Amino acid sequence: MTIESRAVMESEFPDWLRAVATGFLQPPTPSAEEIAARRTGVDLARTLGAFDDGRCVATYRTFAQRLTVVGGATVPSNAITNVTVSPTHRRRGLLSRLMTADLAVAKERGDAVASLISAEYPIYGRYGFGPATWMTEWEIDLPRTGLDRRWAGPTDGGRIDLVDPADVRVLGPQLHERLAADRPGTVSRTERWWQVSTGALKVPSQPLKEQFYAVHRTAEGQVDGLLAYQCDDHWGRAKQPQNTAQVSEMIALNPAAERALWNYVCSIDWVTTLRSGHRAPDDLLPRLLPDPRAAKVHTHADFLWLRVLDVVRALEARTYDVSATLVLEIHDGLGLASGRYRLEVSEQGAHCTRTTDSADLTLDVRELGALYLGDESALRLVELGTLEEHREGAARVAERVFRTPKRPWCPDVF
Repeated sequence: MTIESRAVMESEFPDWLRAVATGFLQPPTPSAEEIAARRTGVDLARTLGAFDDGRCVATYRTFAQRLTVVGGATVPSNAITNVTVSPTHRRRGLLSRLMTADLAVAKERGDAVASLISAEYPIYGRYGFGPATWMTEWEIDLPRTGLDRRWAGPTDGGRIDLVDPADVRVLGPQLHERLAADRPGTVSRTERWWQVSTGALKVPSQPLKEQFYAVHRTAEGQVDGLLAYQCDDHWGRAKQPQNTAQVSEMIALNPAAERALWNYVCSIDWVTTLRSGHRAPDDLLPRLLPDPRAAKVHTHADFLWLRVLDVVRALEARTYDVSATLVLEIHDGLGLASGRYRLEVSEQGAHCTRTTDSADLTLDVRELGALYLGDESALRLVELGTLEEHREGAARVAERVFRTPKRPWCPDVF
């Protein structure tokens, strides 16, 4: 029978959720509690499925998101999640059908970009997505750090306080908004995000172990940092504690708060190993340690992927530290961003228009996504053969135009 692709109806949501679980190799029979909890976070108008003889065999969902770009402005993003194809229906073009239709709708809606966290690297480049941020997680052997494990708190008049989940739901959104204003790659969080992450809303398939929450307060009493972590309970054969602390959230609005919170979690009694959680690759953490070799890279990988839908809006939204002009020829297999664009930038702003001028550089829209937040190098793309230079020196100009001193970072999985 013909496979039908369309928005999911209310009565089909449990079957759609079953298909999501099947795709992610989770128990495929959602409970009534699971269905109810997941339904609160889903807009059915943006929830798509492919149906074979009435059974959902592929899933795809989006939601509205704001993405912080270089300079602190935000652009509307079509955030993509819950992408699956059941193992019985692979290699039939179902993902291509869902993705192509949705990206066209997103552009028509006015989204500047589309975003996702890619589970598998090879999949999304063919739809125009490029890796725009990376993340690193460190595992730290605390006895080797050289830190004073007797640390008693900040010496600048600040303090560390433990708080409750209810406090986090009040303090957290304000801190995150201030972080987002200063960190390209950060994405918006909803009230529901804070409810789920602090246990106020329980999703059975995403069990949350109760966490500890600590905040850093300045000498004036202002909260400028938040830490969330869990600890296990493991003792060695010689009755020695060998516990691990796993950080799940760290928001620090300045280096003083970041140093204080890391010092705090690194000095907790009985904890001998620290897992940092997903951090920016240029995070301060390893160099904060007297012996940075105590921090071993546990994971280093691509994280947030971007797909530019509106070239003009996206490029004009971010800031630039140099004055330059580039003509970019953008190739887009889906035709959503194809064209030649004249980009004029300065510290005062940017102006981008379509043009018939000769191109300085040619690149696929996926490379534009990788360059957009300032993490990728135009010169490296030339060496990789994915960016073509038509005017001598144009790639060096692009390096100065797009690259940023501080690497972008996305703290959130979605």
